Amino acid sequence: MNARTVRIGTRRSALATTQAEAVAALLRTQGLDAELVAIATAGDEGTEGATSPRGRKGLWVDAIVEALREGRIDVAVHSAKDLPAEEDEDLVIGAVPWRIDPADVVVFRERSDLAPGLVVGTSSLRRRAQLLAAFPGVGVTELRGNVDTRLRKLSLGAVDALVLAAAGLERLGIRPAHVRRLSVGEMVPAPGQGSLAIQCRRQDRVTRARLVPLDHRPSRLALEAERALVRQLGGGCALPLGAIAAVRDDTVRLAAVVAAPDGSRVLRAAAEAASPERAAERVGSRLLADGADRILAEVRGP
Repeated sequence: MNARTVRIGTRRSALATTQAEAVAALLRTQGLDAELVAIATAGDEGTEGATSPRGRKGLWVDAIVEALREGRIDVAVHSAKDLPAEEDEDLVIGAVPWRIDPADVVVFRERSDLAPGLVVGTSSLRRRAQLLAAFPGVGVTELRGNVDTRLRKLSLGAVDALVLAAAGLERLGIRPAHVRRLSVGEMVPAPGQGSLAIQCRRQDRVTRARLVPLDHRPSRLALEAERALVRQLGGGCALPLGAIAAVRDDTVRLAAVVAAPDGSRVLRAAAEAASPERAAERVGSRLLADGADRILAEVRGP
């Protein structure tokens, strides 16, 4: 293999492959070669009863992280929202490229609005809770699968509408006929949504240096703030927690929501600070003071 070839580990889905190709294109602008290595994860294969030490999110990343640790790939490209917030001692996020639209959108089967009686499909507790809180009377039902699968189920009438990440549609070049962008007031995105996290081995100085030009500092700081908040609130997966950060000059502003799964209670907090960690600390403290720990404990269960 050419010494200037960077092996990129990725899931096999269309979206994951598109994301990895985007990173490969960035590397090629630096005069490097890039090779995609597709890796099957337990989440992609839908392994019955599959578990991960990292929780549900780990099902999408564990096999790729293992390949990275074993040296079979040089970098791993993750949707940042799928990467568990716990930091690994031997791995590091070497670059966070420019973040694209972090918002959620509602895709309708027919031209409509989020009116009472409409049935919306999602497998996300975060989306379910905020939909029920923002749009009384709307029904929410479980709907799983990758983007193509969910859109197909929508077209077949399984639901009237579904919620997707705007970033996923943008990266796949999909432009639904009937779509509505949700404001942050209606739906706070998942931490890391719209961002890519390019992971590498901490001790691999050559690869880390190669990733430096791909890093977009405001996007990295925003992601660090959102991940720090997840850690402060206890990490875990499948939580009704939304967080979105933005950076202006030297200030990090972070807004977040924790909501009861039935939408009956919604806690919001926002703060700004000079560092991602400090912004997360302020927002987390306010959410905890309002009872976020009780909502999250009920979701986690015994």
